[in-house]
Amino acid sequence: MISLFGNSKSGGYPAAAGTVGIVTLVLAPFHEHINSTTIALALVLCVLVIATLFGSRPALFASLLGVLSFNYFFLPPLYTFNISEPRNWIAFGAFFVTAIIAGQLSSYAKRRAAESEERRREIERLYNELQAAFEQASQTEALRRSEQLKSALLDAVTHDLRTPLTSIKASATTLLEDIRERLDRRSLTDKNLFQLDDEGRLEFLEIIDEEADRLNKFIEGMVSLAKIEAGALHLLKSQTSVEAIINNSVERAKNRLISRRVFIEIEPGLPAISVDANSIVEVVYTLLDNAAKYSPEKSKIRITACRTCRKKIEMAVEDCGYGISEEMRGKVFDKFFRADGDDIHTTGGGGLGLGLAIAQGIVESQGGEICIQDGQDDFVTRVAFQIPIGNNN
Repeated sequence: MISLFGNSKSGGYPAAAGTVGIVTLVLAPFHEHINSTTIALALVLCVLVIATLFGSRPALFASLLGVLSFNYFFLPPLYTFNISEPRNWIAFGAFFVTAIIAGQLSSYAKRRAAESEERRREIERLYNELQAAFEQASQTEALRRSEQLKSALLDAVTHDLRTPLTSIKASATTLLEDIRERLDRRSLTDKNLFQLDDEGRLEFLEIIDEEADRLNKFIEGMVSLAKIEAGALHLLKSQTSVEAIINNSVERAKNRLISRRVFIEIEPGLPAISVDANSIVEVVYTLLDNAAKYSPEKSKIRITACRTCRKKIEMAVEDCGYGISEEMRGKVFDKFFRADGDDIHTTGGGGLGLGLAIAQGIVESQGGEICIQDGQDDFVTRVAFQIPIGNNN
């Protein structure tokens, strides 16, 4: 039922009454000059705010107050609960349904996001238990508990996280498509009238959509880590050119690199390498994503590739960011590691602490190694990895 599941904060009902009351006081003196649809959208926005901050019950209360206010102060005859014209009945009904549904969807999305965050913390707890097992138990006991915890981890990822993620993603996608279709059908005049409110709602829903993608990326990262640590990563090796790997990585990261100046330097005559190309593209993409995240806009990023004296190919990504202190360089490859304070500065928001751990696992699974160094020339940080050529070249 729409009804009243979930708990709300104690201040939700006064906040709902206050928000609807303030909007009513502000708009009531100008009701003759403001379109009734605009007033309805303003009251619906109140419901969305209350749902986001306090949950479904205060949102439902705000919806009912909004319906009463809309009828009493803005639908003729004013200051009564009677409605004179049939078209006003339609407006009243549409507002009532929209307010109820919007409030419930907003609180539902918030509740699901909170549940997903709780499950993420549970996954971190499982990993901490895994580390404790290796430190405190014998090797045999640690391996036994490791398998149990890995199984519990995969269960949490594939079931407990994917269920709310699917609900959030489906709700957000459906509402986004509905809004876009309505905007396409409206005339230019109507677009000008409703554009600001629709854009605001669209932005709100796009945030939900982006967070769902973020959780999905987290899940995929966890599954990749579990496969790497269990030795279940299936590599499909083939002869691939270094240039193709770098070009594919840059193309994939183009949206992240749009505000950076990217330089590519590939040593002429490099031999083809025998690797799983998709996974190495993932490694280079991760390094480019980090370089963009931890460096100022319009700064330089350089990608290099050369042959080493040990029959290996070295690929590196350098940036002009804030740098990583020497004592932190080993830790950034740890699972779930996210530096605090002044250790690492970011211009693109914190990550989940999985990217470099996955990159290290992929490189090592193909007989390579990865490390962080000081940048060359005028670059600050250099992340480089070496992989065997894998043939007789």
